[in-house]
Amino acid sequence: MADEFEKMGESLRVKTGKGLDEWVATARAAGIAGHMALVNHMKSQHGLGHGYANMIVHAANASSSLSQDDDTLVEAAFEGARARWRPLYDRLVALVQEFGDDVELAPKKGYVSLRRKKQFALLQPSTKDRFDIGLALKGEQPAGKLEAAGSWNAMVSHRMRIAADEEADADVARWLRAAYDRAG
Repeated sequence: MADEFEKMGESLRVKTGKGLDEWVATARAAGIAGHMALVNHMKSQHGLGHGYANMIVHAANASSSLSQDDDTLVEAAFEGARARWRPLYDRLVALVQEFGDDVELAPKKGYVSLRRKKQFALLQPSTKDRFDIGLALKGEQPAGKLEAAGSWNAMVSHRMRIAADEEADADVARWLRAAYDRAG
């Protein structure tokens, strides 16, 4: 993750003439509290793409793996009552890693993004009673467990709500594989 972040930071400087520290100062000076509100501000007022704006806001708010190591972020996601979901998470990560050696895990606060060339899924222990799987399957019609993500998370188009480990079955594996394939 650090290498990818450094590459994005170098690319940001080349494209904009400003380094990450300068952009973080700009974001903080805006005085906008909400993550997406600040991302949208950075995009509309400064002409940044979503990826750069999101990276800057995460850095400004110290809310991603930029401020904590990956293991700490994953452990925090499974604290307390959500600990029951850790075996399911481990099983799904093992499954996805079988798809190819290009799968990258990018932990955030509260969820783990699954990336290939771009994000294709996210795994989130949402509550003690629900584990959410977000999928980037733009244009796919919702069916079965697969539902439109709506406003749940702007980084994915669909989600599956899992209430018990056994619900993460072959159908879930098929949709994860479809999202992985599209991200290639």
